[in-house]
Amino acid sequence: MGGVSLGDLPDDARGVLPSQLIAEAVQLGFVDAGSYKIPDSSIQPASLDLRLGERAYRLRCSFLPDTEAVDLKMKSLVIDELDLRDEGAVLEPNRPYLIPLMESLELPPWLRAKANPKSSTGRLDVFTRVITDRSYRFDEVRAGYTGPLYLEVVPLSFAVKVRQGLSLNQLRLVVGRADLSDEELLEEHERSPLLYRRGEVVPSDQVATADGLFLSLDLRGNERREVGYRARQNTPRISMADIRSHRVNDYWERVISEESDRIVLDPERFYLLLSEEAVQVPPHLAAEMTAFDPTSGELRTHYAGFFDPGFGYTRDGRLLGSRAALEVRAHDVPFMVEHGQPVCKLTFERMLAEPERLYGADVSSNYQGQVETLSKHFRKDDASS
Repeated sequence: MGGVSLGDLPDDARGVLPSQLIAEAVQLGFVDAGSYKIPDSSIQPASLDLRLGERAYRLRCSFLPDTEAVDLKMKSLVIDELDLRDEGAVLEPNRPYLIPLMESLELPPWLRAKANPKSSTGRLDVFTRVITDRSYRFDEVRAGYTGPLYLEVVPLSFAVKVRQGLSLNQLRLVVGRADLSDEELLEEHERSPLLYRRGEVVPSDQVATADGLFLSLDLRGNERREVGYRARQNTPRISMADIRSHRVNDYWERVISEESDRIVLDPERFYLLLSEEAVQVPPHLAAEMTAFDPTSGELRTHYAGFFDPGFGYTRDGRLLGSRAALEVRAHDVPFMVEHGQPVCKLTFERMLAEPERLYGADVSSNYQGQVETLSKHFRKDDASS
């Protein structure tokens, strides 16, 4: 389906739209931003960056619209209104904000969508989810939806400054059922490895599956046993539009593992850790990180997030995957995690066609081959010191 067009999809088509078909969807008006237009830079290998609009509304609580339009349901919940134009505004921790997005949708009946925070958003412990009119679910947009998009934003560890046009989350457009079964995942892994460990392919009998591939924690770290970062409290604000401009030590403290390759998470503190496995997403697949089943303990790991085709992959085969940054928080009680403990899961979907641009190779990608967990907002020299 290399030369496929949205105008002549076969009846049995299923898969995630690649960059060239996202561009076509924009041209056809399936996604529109009115006079703001949608720049080419918003189109990623398998997703579209969504941008903040002019206003943010501070709410007394989160909500779902159920059978109503979002703008009507929110009226009684608005406490304050912030202007995001020009210099923008500061969003305070642990308060919900609702921001109308620049983009709106007019999807045909065969096309649905889903949203997730961008990786940089999750690494700052900023919780986001998309809300649509007359919906019972966050981040999932029903097939044929026509209407505006709203983003709920809740900073948790830091006060963050945002402004109009900033992208905190992404939209993925999907035709039909695209997910791979565990059997198909294992077949894919045997043909073209999806997981590596210390430069070697993870043997198939060591790949843990349950509606996706499990990833585990690296708690051995470097020679100093540094395994990640914990967010400091009472920090300065972070400007989410400023790249490589914030001092690491103002916001983060190093996490050192114990001799037995484990750490104890303090309740309600935010940690950035790395997966032990390196992930490779080939051009014909897309992946999504899902939060770990809460029945496995008092632990929340990783905001959901998209992994585009090309993550941890190069056409010459030299890159043997990239490790995943894991956003971890314990609830209620101190919680011990150990090296190699499974903590999150990757689900995979078929692409409708291979994208013309790949993550890392063809687009500006901040986290290809990463060995650090911090977001692009922090100075690299600080992180390596």
